Amino acid sequence: MTSGNATAFLAARDFLIHHREDYAAAYRDFRWPKLDRFNWALDYFDVMAHGNQQAGLWLTDEDGSEVKLTFTELGERSNRVANALRALGVRRGDRILLMLGNVAPLWECMLAAMKLGAVIVPATLLLTRNDLADRFARGRVRHVVAAIDVAPKFVELPGDYTRIVVGGSLPGWIAYDESYRAPAEFLPDGETRADDPFLLYFTSGTTATPKLVLHSHQSYPVGHLSTMYWLGLRPGDVHLNISSPGWAKHAWSCFFAPWNAGATVFIANQRRFNARGLLDTIVRCGVTTFCAPPTVWRMLIQEDLAAWRVPLKELIGAGEPLNPEVIERVKAAWNLTIRDGYGQTETTGLVGNTPGQKLKAGSMGRPLPGFQVALLDHEGSVQKEAEICLMLKPRPIGLMQGYQSDDGGVVPILDAVYRTGDVATLDDEGYLTYVGRADDVFKSSDYRISPFELESVLIEHPAVAEAAVVPSPDPMRLAVPKAYIAVAPGHAADRATALSIFRHCRTVLAPFKRVRALEFAELPKTISGKIRRVELRRSEAAKRKNGARVPLEFWEDDFSEDELRPQRESLRT
Repeated sequence: MTSGNATAFLAARDFLIHHREDYAAAYRDFRWPKLDRFNWALDYFDVMAHGNQQAGLWLTDEDGSEVKLTFTELGERSNRVANALRALGVRRGDRILLMLGNVAPLWECMLAAMKLGAVIVPATLLLTRNDLADRFARGRVRHVVAAIDVAPKFVELPGDYTRIVVGGSLPGWIAYDESYRAPAEFLPDGETRADDPFLLYFTSGTTATPKLVLHSHQSYPVGHLSTMYWLGLRPGDVHLNISSPGWAKHAWSCFFAPWNAGATVFIANQRRFNARGLLDTIVRCGVTTFCAPPTVWRMLIQEDLAAWRVPLKELIGAGEPLNPEVIERVKAAWNLTIRDGYGQTETTGLVGNTPGQKLKAGSMGRPLPGFQVALLDHEGSVQKEAEICLMLKPRPIGLMQGYQSDDGGVVPILDAVYRTGDVATLDDEGYLTYVGRADDVFKSSDYRISPFELESVLIEHPAVAEAAVVPSPDPMRLAVPKAYIAVAPGHAADRATALSIFRHCRTVLAPFKRVRALEFAELPKTISGKIRRVELRRSEAAKRKNGARVPLEFWEDDFSEDELRPQRESLRT
């Protein structure tokens, strides 16, 4: 190893792997490594990758093609990309917006940026022009690496920023493949402090725009030792995680956790989810560990799982609570139990059912090594059901530096605890069960949805006086966004107005955020005038349970695609 810090990191990693099935000892005796100068890509990855001919990244496609890069090749390629980026003006602390699918340059750029000390701003391919403008403004983006099919989204985002395109060539853009001509030897321009910024995530919260979550060179690379422990990863594993690039879970389980363990990151690219194709690929390629959101598990159990003799050793569910019946059906087919867990964009894995431990139906497990978790009410008193909180004395490494404010500063966490905003229950054996969001944020498929953000978009429509968005239970996606709308004077609560609102949502919102249903209604309020979303959630849950429809309720599916196509005319005159 190149430094004492890297040695301390390896010692912590090896301790968790050694105690993989001994939760009591791992939780009791694990300590986060004390770091001051640390660059995971240089101090750990490159040393681990040197002469290592194991596949570090294995990408497959449903057309039969694949890309397989050894750890050695990844180290060399990322060196070339780092040198090329430096030649283009990327400097330590610069913000690079990364908008790529599951292609090798995604991993190469992450490593290269880390080596340079630049900050990555991950971006899903689904982002709209407004989403990108927000990231440029508040994220202070200076460089862009984007897939060729999404590059047109940047036409309306003028400015003096570096444009690098992956997958071909475009006028005004630099072809990414040119970076492979850069030198294979990389020399850093200085040391990297462990608390230097490295990742800036935009995540939905209770505000109209996403919060900016800032992670450092230790909070994610080192913090994901806890995630590695939860997933049960070991050297030589072939790990498949179903997650879209741009979201934190992708970095969790498609980057840091597997490579911390010395495992292969495996990706099965599909244009549309195909359960049979995925199962065939798992068998053919020898995937040993598999992590997927409940939406995927619900699709998989539609197949006769026992017909596939899978080489899997560990199964994990993440992103939202998993139905017990799904777990039972998978266990009956494969004699393996899906282990649930919990964490946030702001953290690494916090709670989990770890390998070799007693599992309880519906529980997301116990606190992971390195984290002290307590359920606290608003007064700070410990309860059996309350908000999930992290104790910060000592502060765990796997916690963000803080939220970045609009002026570019970082709002530090000064309290003795970090409040997650999620509510759980605790049983007598220390197992936690997820209840829900304290602030009304909910999950649709594996995406986190902020009602307030959607309500802010709805209010822009001239027919909408007030709006409240709640989750409408859905058997496949867990929930979809439904809006309760009070119409503005002069507008009718009818089909034409509903269609106009759906068109507006399609124009402004990314597909995963779209409102899928709406109902014209008088919104219930408290005495102080606040909308009672809890009442709307209960009402919506009852309607879906009974299969009821009301006269002023409209769903996207009620309209044809031609009708829903956004109109060009402005909403306001």
